[in-house]
Amino acid sequence: MNHQATINEEALPTHSKLSMLPSILEALLFTSQKALSLKELFALIKSAATSLPAEAPGLLIHITEKEISEALQMLHEELLSSHRSYELHETASGWQLKTKSSFAPWIRHLFPEARSTRLSAPALETLAIIAYRQPITRADVEAVRGVAVDGVVQTLLDRGLIRIAGRAEIPGRPLLYATSQSFLNHFGLRSLEELPNAAELGRLELPKATIAILPDEKTVTSTEEKITLPAELAPPVDKKEEKKV
Repeated sequence: MNHQATINEEALPTHSKLSMLPSILEALLFTSQKALSLKELFALIKSAATSLPAEAPGLLIHITEKEISEALQMLHEELLSSHRSYELHETASGWQLKTKSSFAPWIRHLFPEARSTRLSAPALETLAIIAYRQPITRADVEAVRGVAVDGVVQTLLDRGLIRIAGRAEIPGRPLLYATSQSFLNHFGLRSLEELPNAAELGRLELPKATIAILPDEKTVTSTEEKITLPAELAPPVDKKEEKKV
């Protein structure tokens, strides 16, 4: 018995090691409250294998990321073939088990108090423009939509779907907006390349943005300027400009 418990994993054929992995990965992903990347799964399995050398996981002490990737594919195919209510899905943050959308009506009644995360049509339109043309200024977004988007942009910032990516190198140095990691996770995307027709839409010319000028030639200040910026993005204070404003 002792001899069998200390058997070296290198003596096992690859298929024996992989046969254990799908179930281990399913247990980890089922228990986790967030998506787990390939590197995180690799570290977890290695850690368990090291701390429990006499148990079955100990046989996986020499596992590789490639074998874990192959096991994830095996788990994915197994869940599809068994017609389970959940499936394995890869997002920008990693892998996770998620319930199939066809079961949403039942799950919605399980959490009746849950707040709806649906975005309004204006918010979705603004988010789509930012996603396809990022980084983009608020003025350029307004040039496409034809209406002011200050409130909508703030809503998207509050929800963490977009982020401030810096300032444009043009007069006034307006803020640049881009999508966030939460945007990819929210829509189940691994990268922006998975956006539909991204290449075609990215080549379309934007209408020319205009800047509203008051009669005394002062630029209209938008609510965008009230956003707290990281120190590295804040423009240097110009005393002349300060007096002008």
